[in-house]
Amino acid sequence: TMRHSILAASVALAVASVSLEAAAQSQNRDAEVAALRAQLAEMQAKIEALEVRTDAQSDINIGTQESLDKMATTMPVVDTKGGLKVTSADKKFEFQAGGRIHFDAYAFDRDTAATTGTTEFRRARITLQGKAYGWDYKFEQDFAAGTGLDGFRDVYIAKSALGGKFTIGHFKPYRSMEELTSSNEILMMERPFASATGLFNGRQFQQGVGYMRADGNYTAGLSVFNLRSASGSRNEGVGAAGRVTFAPINTEESTLHFGGWASQENVNQGSADLTFAANYAGRRGPAQTIATTTALSRNQVTAVGVEAAGSFGPLFFQAEYAKATFGRPLGADQDVDTWYVQGSWLLNGGHKAYKPANGIFASPKVADTGLWELTARYDTVENKDVRNMDVSSWIVGMNYYVNPNLRFMFNYTKGDNSFTGDETGQYALRTQFSF
Repeated sequence: TMRHSILAASVALAVASVSLEAAAQSQNRDAEVAALRAQLAEMQAKIEALEVRTDAQSDINIGTQESLDKMATTMPVVDTKGGLKVTSADKKFEFQAGGRIHFDAYAFDRDTAATTGTTEFRRARITLQGKAYGWDYKFEQDFAAGTGLDGFRDVYIAKSALGGKFTIGHFKPYRSMEELTSSNEILMMERPFASATGLFNGRQFQQGVGYMRADGNYTAGLSVFNLRSASGSRNEGVGAAGRVTFAPINTEESTLHFGGWASQENVNQGSADLTFAANYAGRRGPAQTIATTTALSRNQVTAVGVEAAGSFGPLFFQAEYAKATFGRPLGADQDVDTWYVQGSWLLNGGHKAYKPANGIFASPKVADTGLWELTARYDTVENKDVRNMDVSSWIVGMNYYVNPNLRFMFNYTKGDNSFTGDETGQYALRTQFSF
């Protein structure tokens, strides 16, 4: 019937629509699957390419590391902390460059002696030192003293052996604690009379051989030398000096030091006079000759000294006593006594550390805020065989350590010369830079 025909047509149309829709969806799924497969194939290709690059990079990294390892074993090591130091990869060679500039200004409270205020480069040194095949070497030129042999300071080679170190060349004989302390670390601008500033005037550095041994808290050193500095004339004078020290207390915050030394110098053909001259009112101030052994006398100067020092927290003290005999060809020999005591107080903390290998004290370690150090010294000398031949000086001062390389120093010195009656005073200022 007509009704059934319409119904059948409707059903057929519906079935056809569903079939067309299913076919369309199937085609869409096939397209999506194909697209996904294409994306997967592309990703796989990228992964494979990345793996190739990673393997190549790994090879490069391995090669780079091998190159770095090779460089570490063949290239020198350069250290610029506080200066310039170069060490070979095998550690057989070492080179270090350093220097110091001490620029001073002086003004005087004049009395009877003639004085002239001035400025000067007290020191202007270049230092080259290092190691080569197990030997130490050092070359130091002070351009403030000259550009030739007269400017030589430490110029030597050294070798560790027999539990100590042998030194050959131009260096300081082992005598006087303050003399052996570096000029970068001395408490005052000038050293006391029991040093090359007085007793060993003109004989600070000598040519010879030395042996020094240090073990824990003690040192023992012996040196023999020609009475000739690098710039001195050839002569047959000889000398010997030895020093021993012991520190029964030596901790990070407390050190107590004792020491003793002896020196003998024998003038001979070509030797210069051996003179004790004291600048009792500071450098470039008036000087007094205390005693002399002439070269023509073929005589000798002997000296013995004892020393004590300590550093306890911010407080520091140091003292030496020396007794010397100056031989004379006619008349009795002359005996000279000299001693000093000095100390300091680090006002805003700090501590003067001890150098057990040398039996001396170093400058304090400087923090970011700097350190202020109040200083004082009394220094005196007397010739027991010449009436009124005694001089002395009082010194008060202040040191300001800006950083480990820079220090400013101020000293006021009041001199007293009983032989002449002069009481000249001096104001002195130093700008010190070292590296």
